[in-house]
Amino acid sequence: MTLRKFAGLGALLSLVMPGLAMAADEVAAPVLNSGDTAWMLTSTALVLFMTIPGLALFYGGMVRSKNILSVLMQCFAITGLISILWVIYGYSIAFDTTGMEQGVVNFNSFFGGMGKAFLAGVTPASVTGPAALFPEAVFITFQMTFAIITPALIVGAFAERMKFSAMLIFMGVWFTLVYAPIAHMVWSGNGGLMWDWGVLDFAGGTVVHINAGIAGLVACLVLGKRKGFPTTPMAPHNLGYTLMGAAMLWVGWFGFNAGSAAAANGTAGMAMLVTQIATAAAALGWMFAEWITHGKPSALGIASGVVAGLVAITPAAGTVGPMGALIIGLAAGVVCFFCATSLKRKLGYDDSLDAFGVHGIGGILGAILTGVFAAPSLGGFGTVTDIAAQVWIQCKGVGFTVIYTAIVTYIILKVLDAIIGLRVTEEEEAVGLDLAQHNERGYNL
Repeated sequence: MTLRKFAGLGALLSLVMPGLAMAADEVAAPVLNSGDTAWMLTSTALVLFMTIPGLALFYGGMVRSKNILSVLMQCFAITGLISILWVIYGYSIAFDTTGMEQGVVNFNSFFGGMGKAFLAGVTPASVTGPAALFPEAVFITFQMTFAIITPALIVGAFAERMKFSAMLIFMGVWFTLVYAPIAHMVWSGNGGLMWDWGVLDFAGGTVVHINAGIAGLVACLVLGKRKGFPTTPMAPHNLGYTLMGAAMLWVGWFGFNAGSAAAANGTAGMAMLVTQIATAAAALGWMFAEWITHGKPSALGIASGVVAGLVAITPAAGTVGPMGALIIGLAAGVVCFFCATSLKRKLGYDDSLDAFGVHGIGGILGAILTGVFAAPSLGGFGTVTDIAAQVWIQCKGVGFTVIYTAIVTYIILKVLDAIIGLRVTEEEEAVGLDLAQHNERGYNL
């Protein structure tokens, strides 16, 4: 009788245990959050929309008609090139944490490992996320769109004078040696150089805008001025395109900033709100500064102000409150206006489309003011208790990025210039890059 009881119990357990094991597996298995996944998919599309067609049109309208296709072509080619490089090794350099340890400075504090090269180990089941989970494939694509727009921003500094072949090589090398390492230092987590410093950069003020702005300044200095600058009029040929591009950037930037919350949560909602406030304030700040200074407000001015506000709020979007955003936006509009006009004229550099004046200066201003307005005592939502200490940390991050980017960008450009040359000939520049580099015209009338 006892044996029969044990036999019956064994039979029962043999039926129940597989079910219990399956239940345990189900508990242990990561569960995707469909809301977060949907938001990150949407944000990724919005950020790509910022480059093509947003930035392409914004820049394309500002050049002369003989160069519009060259700018559009550069934006599209960069999108293709960086997408492939990101898959091969860029994602791994930026986000592989092999060898990293909090508080320890080593090679991997600057440069990620190659464990994710060619997206090794990434499957449909791979997940990521700070809290709730979404597919790693979505995160990879989301970060890819950031990697795409950053070098594309540099195009505005040397527009109308760089050879297409030199541009492609420069962007590939610059992405490898500048963008991916800076992204790793700021965003990779414990053990990353600027992460361990405590630098606050929610969506790319340092990684994207200071990086691109400084690279743009170095590029326009190395290449030299356009033929005829500044005495020959070089007015934008189609400000309608520029305004449409600015509008697309404004809309797409909600994916850029609110998407950087990596979840559909309150941080994303606040990031969206402060992005709108800062952008509107900067647009008005630039407009009124120009109105007072030059007597009339311009369409190009308000479009530039929009971008300046978007840039400045980017590092702060996850930590500042509405009133902090208002101040950051107003400051960005006014400061970037004077840097893109008075400062540029005084120093004499030919930053064709004000990549440095808007992105470099706006990024620096936004990064520093993040240290101020992230403090809860000033309406922020960060963990800043000592504003002076955080501002010093932000300045360290800005200073390191400026120096590193400037030096490496200069070396890349000088080497390329010695090997293949950077500039088109004077005759090609006079004809326009559309015909000289691509054998096409933007307008056939």
